[in-house]
Amino acid sequence: MTIGNNPPKKERKSKRIKPVDENAPLLPKRQEDVGFDEFNGASFTGAVFNLSTTIVESSIELLLRFSRAGKSASYGGLMGDAFGKTGRILLQVAVLINNIGVLIVYMIIIGDVLSGTSSSGAHHAGVLEGWFGEHWWNARAFVLLITTLFVFSPLACFKRIDSLSYTSALSVALAVVFLVITVGITIVKLLNGSIAMPRLMPDVTDMTSFWKLFTTVPVLVTAFICHYNVHSIDNELEDSTQIKPVVRTALALCSSVYIMTSIFGFLLFGDGTLDDVLANFDMDLGIPYSSLLNDAVRVSYAAHLMLVFPIVFFPLRLNLDGLLFPSARPFHQANMRFALITIGPYRYNLLGCKFHSKHLGCFPIHWSNCCSLPWFHFSGFPYSQGSPQYSNERETRSCVFL
Repeated sequence: MTIGNNPPKKERKSKRIKPVDENAPLLPKRQEDVGFDEFNGASFTGAVFNLSTTIVESSIELLLRFSRAGKSASYGGLMGDAFGKTGRILLQVAVLINNIGVLIVYMIIIGDVLSGTSSSGAHHAGVLEGWFGEHWWNARAFVLLITTLFVFSPLACFKRIDSLSYTSALSVALAVVFLVITVGITIVKLLNGSIAMPRLMPDVTDMTSFWKLFTTVPVLVTAFICHYNVHSIDNELEDSTQIKPVVRTALALCSSVYIMTSIFGFLLFGDGTLDDVLANFDMDLGIPYSSLLNDAVRVSYAAHLMLVFPIVFFPLRLNLDGLLFPSARPFHQANMRFALITIGPYRYNLLGCKFHSKHLGCFPIHWSNCCSLPWFHFSGFPYSQGSPQYSNERETRSCVFL
């Protein structure tokens, strides 16, 4: 399924008027026939968990407002309506750069957790290394290859995003497990007085340390991005009016998890908090069952990222196909093209993970720019077309701000 030049979509009723035929094709024969009514069976709960895995930001409201006004069925279609072919291509390229970068970082973190990492001259053993010792089969490259073949690849075979709702629900549950364990450990150590007061202000001694503060920007920007999945989720909802409650519920859920994780993670480790806080969970925490809790935290979060991976990969594949084959029939009906579009990015991610694991310093500026352009700027761009249907006073202020 490509995402460019989708026709105006029709308003859906809150109830289905006929059941879904399991033998019917997933998508129409030609791209020109793609619309909102291709699938109406996704549940509210499944959509919440899908959106939760990529997290939302308030600019989505503008995106939805402009899409409704212009009757656009995709983000690429919205940009194409506003700025023509150039706008659509720019959006697709931005999605590719952003999502490939995100997936590479996910794989680096998974490799760090399972196979270990070194930071500031200190080696932090991975879970598998701690359990079985250092062997060729628990080295980073082999572990990531096995993860790609037996976890990522099967999940990538699904052709509807709602098919990932159960794995998304599990990923959110695993993130909550990580949070609950972290909060519990912190509270226990606070009660026994073994946690020192952490430093509340950054230690800025020179320009290098000052500029290092801004490396948090890409993390914050990425944490509130899922714009590329909004249309796919909205298109599959049983009731299209539920998309705003889905957005708000996902935002509240994920904001709570991340805020609590950051507060209690920093309280627990203080000045010793590493860039990847998971690497801190390889030491004696000074409480009973410390080793077991460390492993539970790291395994739960690594599994969480594995299940989030296909949600981020879904729009990457969709936009890559739209960029390379804008006029072809939907790739869900072309199995060979579907396989090639799936295998290609996976190979690049494996190679990129191997190269960038030693060169993460190049990611912050590259990442924050690619993230902010399509999600925060693009969502306000349709206002610049000056159509009255796109604006009221509140939305005008929001668009100007974006």
